[in-house]
Amino acid sequence: MRDSVSWVGRLLSVMLVVLTGCGREGGATGTVGDSPKPAPVVRRALDWPMFRGNPALTGVTEASLPSALSLKWSFKAGGQILSSAAIVEDKVYVGSTEGTMLALNMKDGSKLWQFKAGGPVESSPLILEGKVFFGDSNTNFYALDATTGSLVWHRGADAEIKAGANWMKSPDGKGTWVLAGSWDNKLYCWDAATGRSNWVYETGNRINGAPAAGEGVTVFGGCDALIHVVQLVDGKKVKEIEAGAYIAATAALTGGRAFVGHYENEFLSVDLAKGEVVWRYRDRAFPFMSSPAVTADRVLVGSRDKRLHCLDRATGQAVWTFATRGKVESSPVVAGDKVVVGSDDGRVYLVALGDGRELWNYEIGQPVQASPAVVDGHVVIGADDGVVYCFAEKK
Repeated sequence: MRDSVSWVGRLLSVMLVVLTGCGREGGATGTVGDSPKPAPVVRRALDWPMFRGNPALTGVTEASLPSALSLKWSFKAGGQILSSAAIVEDKVYVGSTEGTMLALNMKDGSKLWQFKAGGPVESSPLILEGKVFFGDSNTNFYALDATTGSLVWHRGADAEIKAGANWMKSPDGKGTWVLAGSWDNKLYCWDAATGRSNWVYETGNRINGAPAAGEGVTVFGGCDALIHVVQLVDGKKVKEIEAGAYIAATAALTGGRAFVGHYENEFLSVDLAKGEVVWRYRDRAFPFMSSPAVTADRVLVGSRDKRLHCLDRATGQAVWTFATRGKVESSPVVAGDKVVVGSDDGRVYLVALGDGRELWNYEIGQPVQASPAVVDGHVVIGADDGVVYCFAEKK
């Protein structure tokens, strides 16, 4: 039998979901690996094609950043920018709660095209094989032509799609599949070229975060207080792992472990092969809504306690914390020896990975809930003021 603490946690989670909802976001076949790998997937320096940068959702890039940045350009999109930008081939793609997906010129921020969706767009775009994949808050999932913004195909869910999509190669290696979770409790897998359904996996409550993909599985948390491990090849359940409270954030997947925080103030490292929590980090009584960045030896995650936390990846012990003046729901990105993250205090921060020293900040003046996209020497991030900002080396 499951212990009483787990059941109490799940009961409280269900009550919180009913009262408040579960918040915002955040290709091989086989089984979960038994032994950790030395380092996570790292995005190359010249592009950032999806939320967290890569299918494992580790939030780490080879890009370098200077110790101080300046504003290169800004673009007024309208609404709020909760969607995290993607950057591919000198184009920036980002959604707005005004119900649009935008493509901007990376060089000067000028608009290349705009697509009107069926509802607010909080979903972060996935740029893959010449297409833009994203969902909206009115049950729609879209594939657009990345060059023109024209509709390639469209599918519907039964509720909002808040988080970014992910992808994998098809089992036969001849095609590509895209994955997206919805508030209708389901994870969908569609063919990237045609939109044909490959499989649908149903859970017990809303799926708010993006699904991580790799090591033969997709891994995601839910408002049912479970970490779900599902086979990529056919959408069959591998296992469910008790988290103790509902999960609104996106998990990172690397070395056979998932790293994710939940609403009852804990951050977890979970061994997927064993189906058990390896360590729990708990500091103050504030939820973790931010998604983590995971390096070879550290884990970086924001919290509603207004701080960015740096943890030892092996033990879960705190290495340092960095204090802001507002909730940190933005998900940090690690670029070399630096970390960039937004805060509800209206600032974007650049912090030293080694010791948590503040290197630079820029005051926008409105909450920054979106997460940064980082390519070599540049940071692109949106804010609640409806503006997309691009920062580059300070002249």
